[in-house]
Amino acid sequence: MPRFSSSKFVFQVAGLGLLVIALTACAPRVDPRGNLVDAELLEELSPGDQSKDEVAELLGSPSSIANFGEETWYYISKRTETVAFFEPDVKERQVIIIKFGKDGRVSKIEKLGMQEARAVSPVERETPSSGNEIGVFQQLFGNLGRFNK
Repeated sequence: MPRFSSSKFVFQVAGLGLLVIALTACAPRVDPRGNLVDAELLEELSPGDQSKDEVAELLGSPSSIANFGEETWYYISKRTETVAFFEPDVKERQVIIIKFGKDGRVSKIEKLGMQEARAVSPVERETPSSGNEIGVFQQLFGNLGRFNK
């Protein structure tokens, strides 16, 4: 009899182990991307007070800098969760826009979240390319006889 109870105990431990593995396999995988700005640090900024160097020291380097027009810095971040093999689900998205005046000081601060996001659908058109349409036979036999000595 003791042998049966010890094998029963082994099966219970193995079953519990499989249950733990199954539950952890279903846990979502969190993937943070970009430069997530802390709200407390953002509150320290005020228009007209900080220079570019002070902003960079406080928040770090921006994700992107505008190339044209006013000097604008963008701090972009996103947090997604992925469960098993499903598509990632965006849980949080934040864009901080800091504009600088001609004097190099902060002139405007904007914070955009998930509510301001817009879905962009790509255009399905194809750009035509000029040239010859090569068929299968021409691809296979097109070079026969071209390289004679």
